[in-house]
Amino acid sequence: MPRFEIDIDPCEHITADAIGAPGQRVFYIQGWQAARTVTIIIEKVQLLSLAMGIEQFLAQIADENPSLPEASSDYLEEQMRITPPVEPIFRSGEIGLGYDKERDLVVVVTKEILGEEDDPEEAAIVRFWCTRSQARALARWGQEVSQRGRPICPQCGQPIEPEGHFCPKKNGHKH
Repeated sequence: MPRFEIDIDPCEHITADAIGAPGQRVFYIQGWQAARTVTIIIEKVQLLSLAMGIEQFLAQIADENPSLPEASSDYLEEQMRITPPVEPIFRSGEIGLGYDKERDLVVVVTKEILGEEDDPEEAAIVRFWCTRSQARALARWGQEVSQRGRPICPQCGQPIEPEGHFCPKKNGHKH
């Protein structure tokens, strides 16, 4: 049994963002409904995977439901910024997607990461219920946020640090 479960149903707004200098950023997903705001810490790779997953998931939903209007990807950058205070309730270990066809809502499910000694059944769960357009805007914004970090080495695909880069493909020569 989870420690707790929270449903933000429906989200008035859902977003993801990063706070900090490139290379030291912390990534978050945040949703709110009325006066209730829920923030979760996520990893950059989780955000990228979520963004790609949402796009694939929405394409699948559209194929299975051709009469649905297309989800919009429009967003305003100033509205997609995370809202302070940033007080995450846990760090996410798993993120998944679901769809309620009757309500035409996508659900982003986040599950708390636990230590090895903890029972996985006790992980807290937060579900962010949002429209398909909110999900698509989250995906597009998430891709944008992820690309604002350190530049990527075209040779090895690893981030380039400001002080230089040890590239295995170049035998460690800095460039």
